[in-house]
Amino acid sequence: MEALVTALICLPFLWAIFPAVIHNSKCRAFFVYLGCGIIMVLSVYTAVQWYLSGGQPLNFSLPYQETFDHVYLAGDIFLMCLIIYLSFKYKKYIISVLAVVGTLVPAFLEVWGPEIKEVPTMRFDWLTFVMVIIIGVVGTLIGIYAVGYMHGYHIHHHKELKDRRSFFLAMVFVFYGAMFGLVSSASLTSMYFFWEITSVTSFLLIGYTRTQEAIDNSFRALWMNLLGGCGIATAITVGYLWFDTVNLFEFLRLVKISPDSVKCLLPIIVLAFAALTKSAQFPFSGWLLGAMVAPTPSSALLHSATMVKAGVYLLIRLSPAMADNYVGNMVALIGGFTFLVSSCLAISASDGKKVLAYSTISNLGLIVACTGCGYEETLWAALFLVIFHAVSKSMLFQCVGAIENTTGSRDIEDMQGLMTIFPKLAFILLVGIAGMFLAPFGMLISKWAALKAFIDTHSAYVSTLMIVFICFGSATTMFYWTKWMSKIIGVSPREQSRDLTKKNEYISMFFHAIMMVALILGFPWLSKTILKPLSKEMFGAVEQVISYENIIIMIVLLVGVFVVPIVNFIGTKNKKARTVLTYMGGANAGDNMSFISATGEPKEMHIANFYMQDVMGEKSLFKPAIVVSSFIIIVYLIIVIGGAF
Repeated sequence: MEALVTALICLPFLWAIFPAVIHNSKCRAFFVYLGCGIIMVLSVYTAVQWYLSGGQPLNFSLPYQETFDHVYLAGDIFLMCLIIYLSFKYKKYIISVLAVVGTLVPAFLEVWGPEIKEVPTMRFDWLTFVMVIIIGVVGTLIGIYAVGYMHGYHIHHHKELKDRRSFFLAMVFVFYGAMFGLVSSASLTSMYFFWEITSVTSFLLIGYTRTQEAIDNSFRALWMNLLGGCGIATAITVGYLWFDTVNLFEFLRLVKISPDSVKCLLPIIVLAFAALTKSAQFPFSGWLLGAMVAPTPSSALLHSATMVKAGVYLLIRLSPAMADNYVGNMVALIGGFTFLVSSCLAISASDGKKVLAYSTISNLGLIVACTGCGYEETLWAALFLVIFHAVSKSMLFQCVGAIENTTGSRDIEDMQGLMTIFPKLAFILLVGIAGMFLAPFGMLISKWAALKAFIDTHSAYVSTLMIVFICFGSATTMFYWTKWMSKIIGVSPREQSRDLTKKNEYISMFFHAIMMVALILGFPWLSKTILKPLSKEMFGAVEQVISYENIIIMIVLLVGVFVVPIVNFIGTKNKKARTVLTYMGGANAGDNMSFISATGEPKEMHIANFYMQDVMGEKSLFKPAIVVSSFIIIVYLIIVIGGAF
C-alpha cells in the first residue's frame, strides 16, 4: 500500500510535465487522456486494494521519508518566494507578509526547533478511501472534459486571449497530486505543503486569462487561502511548543482524553479556521465567487473534487473533536448561517455559474454545519453530501460551460426552452439540478438526516438555530433550483440549432449522469459498506440513519423520477404529434410566443423569473453576512485562545 499511495501522489506531479512541454494540440490531448485514465485506474485500484486487505486504518511513512521531508521544506520555501515575487509584481504587498509568516515560522521550528516524537506521517483509512475515489474519478473526468472545452474556448470564443492550454492542463494534474497528498497526510507539515500547493494552483488557474478582473480575483483567493494556511502553521507551532507532536491524529486523541481542556482545543480551532477559509464559508466566500472568471473546467475542479473539498475533508477529520464544545459551536453556526445566506443570494443571481457558485457555498455550509455538531448522524449526512455534491456539481459546471460555448451565454434567462433546442445538454442539466434538491437524490436525504441530528444535539441554542437555518435554507434552495428547471423545460422561441459540444465533453457529462443514478441505487450499499465502518472508526459506534422502509420509498421515487418519463418518451417518440397553441386567455395571436394586447396589437410574450434583488441581492445581504460571520469567528477564537493561555 505504501508504494501505491506514493505512486498516487507522485505520478500526477510528474505527468504534469507532459502537457506543460507538449504544444501540439492532438499530441497533448493524447497524453492528457492517457494520464487521466492512468490516474483514475490507479486511484480506484489503490482504494480497492486497501478495501480487500481488510479495510483497517493504515498508518505508515513514505519510502525515503527523510527525502520527502526535505522536499516539503524546499517546496514551502519555493512557494513562498513565488508568492512574494508575484505580490510585488502586481503590488499586492500585504499578501507577501502572509506567505512569509505562514512559511518561515513552521520551517524554523522544523529545522531548529525542539525534537518531537516520530510517528507515521501518512494514513489511509475509510475517509481517505472516499476522498481518493472522488479525486481520482470525478477529478479526472473534469480533466478529460477540459481538453475539448479549452479547444473551443480558444479556437471559437476567446481568440483575443493568449492560448495557454499547456499551462492550464499541467496545473490540473498538479491539483490531483496535491489533493492525493493532502487526504493521505497524517502529519501537519506534509498536509501544509499540499495545502499551499492547492492555494497557489487555484490562484494561477483563476488568473488564467490575465485580465485585470482575473488578476484581482486570483489575489483575493490567494490571500484568503494563505490566511487559512497561517491557521495550519499556528497548529504546527503549538504542536512543537506544547504537545511534542505535529500529528493530526495525536491532536484528536488529546481532545478525546481531555475533552474539557481548552488548551487541547487550540490546535483544533485554528485548523477549523483554516478549513473554513478553504471551504469558502462566510466571511471568506468571496474568493470562490471570484473564481468564476476562470474557464469552466477550473470552476468544476475547484467546486467538486479539489479546493473546497480539502476544507470539508479537514473538518470531517476534526468532527469527533468538535462535539458540544466551543470549536464545534463556531463551525456549526458559521456553516448553518452560510447555508441560509448563500441560498438567499442564489435567488438573486441569473448568471448560471454564479448560481452554481452560491449553491456550492450553500451546500458546503450544510456540510460544515454537520461536521461542527460532531455526531455519528451528522457525519453520515456530511459524507453523503460530499459524495453527491462532488458528482452533481461537477456535472452542472461542465454542462453550463458547454451551454455557454454553444449558445454564447450562460444566463438562465437565455436557457428558455433549452429542452427543445439542445435536448442532450438539457437532459444533463436537469439530472444535475434534480440531484441537488429532489428526492430520492442523496442531497435531500442528507438534509433530512442533518435536521434529525440537529434536533438531537445537546446545545439548545445551537440546535434551535440549526433547525431554523436548515428549514429556511432548504426552502430557498428549492426556489432557485425550481425556477431554473422551469426555464429549461418551458416553451422556446428558437428552433433546434447546431450543438458545438465535443464528444469528450459529452463522455464526461453522461458518465456523471450515470454515476448520479448509480449512487441512488447504491445508497444502501454505500451506507452499509463504507459509511458504517467509517462511523465506527471515527466514533466507535454505528448509526442507522436510514431505515429499510425509507430505502424502499427511495426506490419507488427513483422509478417516478426516471422510469416513468423514459417509458413515456419511448412509447410516444414515433407517434405523430399535433401542435396545439397555448391558451392565453382568449388573446392568442396565432403562435405560442405572441399575444394580443388591450390595444389590439400583437406583442411578443416575455417569460422571466423573479430575482428579488432588492431583498435577496448582494447589496442587501453580502456585507451584513460578512460582519455577522466575522463576529462569530472572532468571538470564539478569543474564547479558546484566551482560555488556552
